[in-house]
Amino acid sequence: MYRSRPGGSIDREILNYLSSLKDDFAVLFYDIIGSEAHMIMLHEIGYLSREELAEILKALEEAKLHPEPVMKKNENEDVHESIESFVVEKIGMDKGGMLQTARSRNDQVMTDLKMKVRDDINEVCVLLGDMIESLLKRADSNKDSIMVLYTHLQHAQIGTFSHYLLSYTESLFRDLERLEDSYSRINQSPLGSLAIGGSIFSVDRNRTASLLGFDQLSTNSIDATSSRDVILEYLSCLSILMITLSRIAEDLILWTTNEFEYIELADSASSTSSAMPQKKNPDPLEILRSKSGVILGNLTASMAILKGLPSGYSRDLQEIKSLVFASTITTENSIRILRFVIDSCIVHKSRMLEVATKSFANAVDVAELLTSKESLDFRSAHKLVGSLVKLALSSGKSTLKDLEGNQIEQLLQASEYQISVETLREIIAASSTEKSLTLRKSKGSPNHSEQVEMILHNQRRLQNFRERTEKRKKAVENAYDDLSKIVRSYSFSSGS
Repeated sequence: MYRSRPGGSIDREILNYLSSLKDDFAVLFYDIIGSEAHMIMLHEIGYLSREELAEILKALEEAKLHPEPVMKKNENEDVHESIESFVVEKIGMDKGGMLQTARSRNDQVMTDLKMKVRDDINEVCVLLGDMIESLLKRADSNKDSIMVLYTHLQHAQIGTFSHYLLSYTESLFRDLERLEDSYSRINQSPLGSLAIGGSIFSVDRNRTASLLGFDQLSTNSIDATSSRDVILEYLSCLSILMITLSRIAEDLILWTTNEFEYIELADSASSTSSAMPQKKNPDPLEILRSKSGVILGNLTASMAILKGLPSGYSRDLQEIKSLVFASTITTENSIRILRFVIDSCIVHKSRMLEVATKSFANAVDVAELLTSKESLDFRSAHKLVGSLVKLALSSGKSTLKDLEGNQIEQLLQASEYQISVETLREIIAASSTEKSLTLRKSKGSPNHSEQVEMILHNQRRLQNFRERTEKRKKAVENAYDDLSKIVRSYSFSSGS
């Protein structure tokens, strides 16, 4: 189809090596409507007659309705060539041969890719919104589910399961923000830039951008056709998101073990062992954890493809498409799977409380109470409480409140601290597991009132994000609907 300078046919093995048809089905729809918008614009600037436009649009609409014959053109290298071949077969070279006027595969592929990624961003945002909603619901029902919070996988402070879940809503909101920000750079039209240097035709790029729902243009024709940094940005957003999902999965995997028993996965979200009948394996979470590595690999591969390319389009860029499409599908599926796990898992609140009550995780509360009530500098309080923990451990005690009065008295007598045994025991009692959370006053802490505020605040944030996502989706849908109406007016009018 495109062989002008090279004579004969391309070698079949070379064609198979070059072909991107196996990946291009994902952008077939976008390539067709991009072609329709471009043809309408050429008619409006006086290049195509109404009759020529009508014939081309009818062929493109047929390709949209019956994509399988279009994509089975094994002699073609990509979707762009397949569609052009289909149109030429339907209406002849004299009309169909005008399909590529004032454009190139170079601006086509980037236009298709941006329209596809634009829709993918909106879909990922919808799924993320659903995921955040699930986390907020579970958080709301677990505001009083006391548990140990960990640093270095060691008992750190007393918290709640709600507080843990809310921490990941914050991460996911930042993922939403990154995707939203990326959308503004994705939603810029490259169409009409031709191969690299524009066209002698006075194409109306703003018109095609409007018909396809783009907010603005990728202005410079070199940048429009050959830059892929916005695609890297999208892959980076997905990679960061998948890291967040993987960390949640890792927590849940750990907490389903017999050593923790904080969480139990629903039977429908678990796998079994081929040999060990007692096993209930968290395989979906393990697969999610591994798939985050795959997404990171796709980002790294895309960066590696781009890093050595000169300015202008190079065929190397073709290989990025499959990485983008696969990354989107994997990310969307991972969000759905993790949401199902979150919605269906069983929280063992009594087990969490049992571990928390046999812990020294209230030690920092004791130190802070010594500082606030006894005017002891924090470093001295820190040292004193550390000595108490050491004493408890050496005497087989599991909590500070288990220490006996004579033990505390001996420790204080051997130190320089001017605190009575009774005062210290009162402070320890005041910071018990159940009372610890009520002591927290800082913003964003697991204090009950703070959790209630965080849940309400995040519910409002989620509603705002969903409204903005719906607005973006609606803008694109309206553009496509308007384009479809224009196509029908030309294709089926009495004058065609």
